[in-house]
Amino acid sequence: MNDEVIINVVDEVGDSICVTDEDGKKVYDVIVEVLRNGKKVLISFKGVTDLTSAFLNNAIGKLYGDFDEAFIKSKISVTDISKNDVVVLKRVVDRAKSFFNDPDHYIRVANAVLGDDSGN
Repeated sequence: MNDEVIINVVDEVGDSICVTDEDGKKVYDVIVEVLRNGKKVLISFKGVTDLTSAFLNNAIGKLYGDFDEAFIKSKISVTDISKNDVVVLKRVVDRAKSFFNDPDHYIRVANAVLGDDSGN
């Protein structure tokens, strides 16, 4: 029995251009479904020509709000991703881990930047 499911990003998005948060959500939904079925996920970026942090935030970063880091590391891996996109992915993951560790901090910062003191 194979306990790993390969998710091809291009197949899920229907395009080699993976730039919108809506497309990222499509991939996220598939990942979560596989994880909830107790399987591992191998995310393949084969054929992806454009990849943005907006896409990755919704596809992968958001997972850190639903699952702990150890679980994600043990259940999710990526393949067929360019060196430049690995840098973007690492930044997204680091930011997601920081955010989900202390979301109130980010809300306070956003309120301060936007001049809204009601959150304090």
